[in-house]
Amino acid sequence: MNPVPLRSVLAGLALAASTAVADEPADLQIFLLIGQSNMAGRGTVEADDLVPDARVLVLNKELAWVPAVDPLHFDKPQRIGTGLGKTFGLVVANARPGTVIGLVPAAFGGSALDEWAPGQPHYVNAVARAQEALKRGRLAGILWHQGESDRAPELAATYAVRFMKFIAQLRADLGAQDVPVVVGEIGRFCAGEELVNAQIRRLPELVPHCTLVSSEGLEGRPEQPEVLHFVTPAFRELGRRYAAAWLELAPPAKTN
Repeated sequence: MNPVPLRSVLAGLALAASTAVADEPADLQIFLLIGQSNMAGRGTVEADDLVPDARVLVLNKELAWVPAVDPLHFDKPQRIGTGLGKTFGLVVANARPGTVIGLVPAAFGGSALDEWAPGQPHYVNAVARAQEALKRGRLAGILWHQGESDRAPELAATYAVRFMKFIAQLRADLGAQDVPVVVGEIGRFCAGEELVNAQIRRLPELVPHCTLVSSEGLEGRPEQPEVLHFVTPAFRELGRRYAAAWLELAPPAKTN
Protein backbone atom coordinates (compact mmCIF):
# COMPACT_ATOMS: atom_id res chain seq x y z
CA MET A 1 0.00 0.00 0.00
CA ASN A 2 1.13 3.55 -0.73
CA PRO A 3 1.11 6.03 2.17
CA VAL A 4 -1.85 8.40 2.20
CA PRO A 5 -1.18 12.03 3.19
CA LEU A 6 -2.87 12.81 6.50
CA ARG A 7 -3.66 16.29 5.15
CA SER A 8 -5.84 14.82 2.37
CA VAL A 9 -7.77 12.54 4.73
CA LEU A 10 -8.40 15.35 7.21
CA ALA A 11 -9.76 17.55 4.41
CA GLY A 12 -12.22 14.87 3.37
CA LEU A 13 -13.29 14.20 6.94
CA ALA A 14 -13.83 17.92 7.57
CA LEU A 15 -16.18 18.03 4.60
CA ALA A 16 -18.16 15.06 5.91
CA ALA A 17 -18.24 16.62 9.38
CA SER A 18 -20.23 19.57 8.02
CA THR A 19 -23.27 17.26 7.98
CA ALA A 20 -22.95 16.35 11.68
CA VAL A 21 -25.58 17.35 14.22
CA ALA A 22 -25.00 20.89 15.55
CA ASP A 23 -25.61 20.06 19.22
CA GLU A 24 -23.16 17.17 19.50
CA PRO A 25 -21.94 16.57 23.08
CA ALA A 26 -18.70 17.89 24.50
CA ASP A 27 -16.37 16.56 27.22
CA LEU A 28 -16.45 12.97 26.05
CA GLN A 29 -14.09 10.29 27.34
CA ILE A 30 -12.84 9.08 23.96
CA PHE A 31 -11.61 5.60 23.10
CA LEU A 32 -9.99 4.67 19.80
CA LEU A 33 -10.92 1.14 18.62
CA ILE A 34 -8.34 -0.26 16.20
CA GLY A 35 -7.08 -3.57 14.86
CA GLN A 36 -8.70 -6.12 12.58
CA SER A 37 -12.01 -7.99 12.35
CA ASN A 38 -12.40 -9.06 15.97
CA MET A 39 -12.17 -5.40 16.98
CA ALA A 40 -14.50 -4.40 14.16
CA GLY A 41 -17.00 -7.04 15.33
CA ARG A 42 -18.18 -10.15 13.55
CA GLY A 43 -20.73 -11.51 16.03
CA THR A 44 -24.39 -12.05 15.21
CA VAL A 45 -26.31 -8.89 16.18
CA GLU A 46 -28.95 -9.64 18.80
CA ALA A 47 -31.74 -7.54 20.32
CA ASP A 48 -29.66 -6.38 23.30
CA ASP A 49 -27.00 -5.07 20.93
CA LEU A 50 -29.52 -2.63 19.43
CA VAL A 51 -30.51 -0.97 22.72
CA PRO A 52 -28.91 2.50 22.96
CA ASP A 53 -27.66 4.16 26.12
CA ALA A 54 -27.25 7.94 26.33
CA ARG A 55 -23.91 7.49 28.13
CA VAL A 56 -22.24 5.63 25.23
CA LEU A 57 -21.89 7.32 21.84
CA VAL A 58 -20.06 6.40 18.66
CA LEU A 59 -18.48 8.54 15.96
CA ASN A 60 -20.14 7.14 12.87
CA LYS A 61 -18.88 7.00 9.29
CA GLU A 62 -20.27 10.50 8.64
CA LEU A 63 -18.45 11.87 11.72
CA ALA A 64 -21.62 12.44 13.72
CA TRP A 65 -21.89 11.39 17.36
CA VAL A 66 -24.82 8.98 17.64
CA PRO A 67 -25.97 6.45 20.26
CA ALA A 68 -23.77 3.36 20.12
CA VAL A 69 -25.56 0.29 18.81
CA ASP A 70 -24.00 -2.66 17.02
CA PRO A 71 -22.49 -2.83 14.55
CA LEU A 72 -20.20 0.07 15.46
CA HIS A 73 -17.80 -0.40 12.57
CA PHE A 74 -18.31 -0.06 8.82
CA ASP A 75 -15.13 -1.59 7.39
CA LYS A 76 -16.83 -4.42 5.48
CA PRO A 77 -20.59 -3.74 5.47
CA GLN A 78 -21.63 -7.29 4.57
CA ARG A 79 -19.58 -8.82 7.41
CA ILE A 80 -19.84 -6.39 10.32
CA GLY A 81 -21.67 -7.38 13.48
CA THR A 82 -21.51 -7.26 17.25
CA GLY A 83 -18.11 -6.46 18.73
CA LEU A 84 -16.59 -5.62 22.08
CA GLY A 85 -16.92 -1.82 21.94
CA LYS A 86 -20.48 -1.24 23.12
CA THR A 87 -20.13 -3.53 26.14
CA PHE A 88 -16.82 -1.88 26.97
CA GLY A 89 -18.47 1.54 26.92
CA LEU A 90 -21.36 0.47 29.14
CA VAL A 91 -19.08 -1.10 31.76
CA VAL A 92 -16.86 1.98 31.92
CA ALA A 93 -19.89 4.29 32.09
CA ASN A 94 -21.32 2.25 34.96
CA ALA A 95 -17.99 2.39 36.80
CA ARG A 96 -17.56 6.13 36.23
CA PRO A 97 -20.93 7.80 36.98
CA GLY A 98 -21.45 11.05 35.11
CA THR A 99 -19.08 10.03 32.32
CA VAL A 100 -20.15 9.99 28.68
CA ILE A 101 -18.14 7.58 26.54
CA GLY A 102 -17.22 8.37 22.95
CA LEU A 103 -16.18 5.35 20.86
CA VAL A 104 -14.16 5.93 17.69
CA PRO A 105 -14.27 2.84 15.45
CA ALA A 106 -11.37 2.58 12.99
CA ALA A 107 -10.55 -1.15 12.77
CA PHE A 108 -10.39 -2.98 9.45
CA GLY A 109 -10.98 -6.69 8.96
CA GLY A 110 -8.12 -8.77 7.63
CA SER A 111 -5.49 -6.11 8.22
CA ALA A 112 -1.96 -7.14 9.14
CA LEU A 113 0.16 -5.19 11.62
CA ASP A 114 2.32 -3.80 8.82
CA GLU A 115 -0.83 -2.21 7.33
CA TRP A 116 -1.02 -0.13 10.53
CA ALA A 117 2.48 1.25 10.14
CA PRO A 118 2.65 5.07 10.22
CA GLY A 119 1.73 6.48 6.83
CA GLN A 120 -0.32 3.47 5.76
CA PRO A 121 -4.04 4.01 5.03
CA HIS A 122 -5.47 2.35 8.17
CA TYR A 123 -3.10 4.32 10.37
CA VAL A 124 -3.82 7.61 8.62
CA ASN A 125 -7.57 7.03 8.84
CA ALA A 126 -7.41 6.18 12.55
CA VAL A 127 -5.39 9.32 13.35
CA ALA A 128 -7.71 11.50 11.31
CA ARG A 129 -10.86 10.11 12.97
CA ALA A 130 -9.30 10.40 16.43
CA GLN A 131 -8.32 14.01 15.80
CA GLU A 132 -11.86 14.80 14.72
CA ALA A 133 -13.23 13.10 17.84
CA LEU A 134 -10.88 15.04 20.11
CA LYS A 135 -12.73 18.24 19.25
CA ARG A 136 -15.41 16.93 21.64
CA GLY A 137 -13.35 15.52 24.49
CA ARG A 138 -10.09 13.91 25.55
CA LEU A 139 -8.49 10.63 24.58
CA ALA A 140 -8.90 8.21 27.48
CA GLY A 141 -7.72 4.97 25.91
CA ILE A 142 -6.56 3.06 22.85
CA LEU A 143 -8.05 -0.41 22.40
CA TRP A 144 -6.18 -2.80 20.10
CA HIS A 145 -7.18 -6.27 18.93
CA GLN A 146 -5.18 -7.71 16.05
CA GLY A 147 -2.87 -10.59 15.25
CA GLU A 148 -4.84 -13.16 13.28
CA SER A 149 -3.10 -11.94 10.11
CA ASP A 150 0.36 -12.19 11.74
CA ARG A 151 0.32 -15.85 12.81
CA ALA A 152 3.00 -16.95 10.34
CA PRO A 153 6.19 -17.71 12.31
CA GLU A 154 8.27 -15.07 10.52
CA LEU A 155 5.67 -12.39 11.28
CA ALA A 156 4.90 -13.51 14.84
CA ALA A 157 8.60 -13.43 15.71
CA THR A 158 8.80 -9.67 15.14
CA TYR A 159 5.29 -8.72 16.29
CA ALA A 160 6.27 -7.05 19.57
CA VAL A 161 9.04 -4.95 18.00
CA ARG A 162 6.80 -3.79 15.17
CA PHE A 163 3.95 -3.00 17.55
CA MET A 164 6.24 -0.91 19.75
CA LYS A 165 7.20 1.28 16.79
CA PHE A 166 3.59 1.63 15.68
CA ILE A 167 2.15 2.53 19.08
CA ALA A 168 4.97 4.97 19.89
CA GLN A 169 4.26 6.93 16.72
CA LEU A 170 0.50 6.78 17.24
CA ARG A 171 0.87 8.20 20.74
CA ALA A 172 3.15 10.94 19.40
CA ASP A 173 0.71 11.87 16.64
CA LEU A 174 -2.19 12.04 19.12
CA GLY A 175 -0.25 13.66 21.97
CA ALA A 176 -1.10 10.61 24.04
CA GLN A 177 2.13 9.38 25.60
CA ASP A 178 0.45 8.47 28.91
CA VAL A 179 -2.90 7.29 27.56
CA PRO A 180 -3.61 3.64 28.50
CA VAL A 181 -3.31 1.06 25.73
CA VAL A 182 -5.30 -2.16 26.11
CA VAL A 183 -4.29 -5.11 23.91
CA GLY A 184 -6.05 -8.46 23.63
CA GLU A 185 -4.99 -11.97 22.80
CA ILE A 186 -6.42 -13.38 19.60
CA GLY A 187 -8.78 -16.32 20.01
CA ARG A 188 -7.07 -19.41 21.37
CA PHE A 189 -9.23 -21.37 18.92
CA CYS A 190 -7.28 -19.88 15.97
CA ALA A 191 -4.90 -22.34 14.35
CA GLY A 192 -1.30 -21.30 15.01
CA GLU A 193 -2.22 -18.67 17.62
CA GLU A 194 0.48 -19.66 20.07
CA LEU A 195 3.39 -17.71 18.59
CA VAL A 196 1.59 -14.40 18.07
CA ASN A 197 -0.22 -14.59 21.41
CA ALA A 198 3.13 -15.14 23.13
CA GLN A 199 4.30 -11.87 21.56
CA ILE A 200 1.09 -10.03 22.48
CA ARG A 201 1.50 -11.14 26.09
CA ARG A 202 4.93 -9.43 26.16
CA LEU A 203 3.55 -6.02 25.24
CA PRO A 204 2.72 -4.76 28.76
CA GLU A 205 6.39 -5.29 29.69
CA LEU A 206 7.63 -3.43 26.62
CA VAL A 207 5.09 -0.63 26.12
CA PRO A 208 4.49 1.98 28.85
CA HIS A 209 0.94 2.23 30.24
CA CYS A 210 -0.14 -0.94 28.45
CA THR A 211 -2.21 -3.83 29.77
CA LEU A 212 -3.32 -7.22 28.47
CA VAL A 213 -6.70 -8.91 28.03
CA SER A 214 -6.79 -12.71 27.98
CA SER A 215 -8.94 -14.64 25.51
CA GLU A 216 -8.93 -17.76 27.68
CA GLY A 217 -12.21 -19.66 27.59
CA LEU A 218 -13.77 -17.57 24.82
CA GLU A 219 -15.53 -19.50 22.07
CA GLY A 220 -15.10 -19.11 18.32
CA ARG A 221 -17.67 -19.39 15.55
CA PRO A 222 -17.52 -23.04 14.44
CA GLU A 223 -19.55 -22.57 11.26
CA GLN A 224 -16.66 -20.80 9.54
CA PRO A 225 -14.21 -22.78 7.35
CA GLU A 226 -11.39 -21.38 9.48
CA VAL A 227 -12.36 -20.42 13.01
CA LEU A 228 -11.17 -16.83 13.43
CA HIS A 229 -13.99 -14.85 15.05
CA PHE A 230 -15.58 -14.93 18.47
CA VAL A 231 -19.25 -15.72 19.04
CA THR A 232 -21.49 -12.88 20.22
CA PRO A 233 -21.38 -13.77 23.96
CA ALA A 234 -17.58 -13.94 23.72
CA PHE A 235 -17.46 -10.47 22.19
CA ARG A 236 -19.48 -9.15 25.12
CA GLU A 237 -17.15 -10.87 27.57
CA LEU A 238 -14.18 -9.37 25.74
CA GLY A 239 -15.78 -5.97 26.21
CA ARG A 240 -16.06 -6.59 29.95
CA ARG A 241 -12.44 -7.75 30.11
CA TYR A 242 -11.19 -4.74 28.16
CA ALA A 243 -13.16 -2.44 30.47
CA ALA A 244 -11.80 -4.11 33.61
CA ALA A 245 -8.25 -3.86 32.25
CA TRP A 246 -8.66 -0.18 31.37
CA LEU A 247 -10.22 0.67 34.74
CA GLU A 248 -7.29 -0.93 36.54
CA LEU A 249 -4.75 1.01 34.50
CA ALA A 250 -6.51 4.37 34.10
CA PRO A 251 -6.11 7.29 36.52
CA PRO A 252 -8.77 7.51 39.24
CA ALA A 253 -11.94 9.35 38.34
CA LYS A 254 -11.97 13.01 39.28
CA THR A 255 -14.28 13.96 42.12
CA ASN A 256 -15.88 17.35 42.71
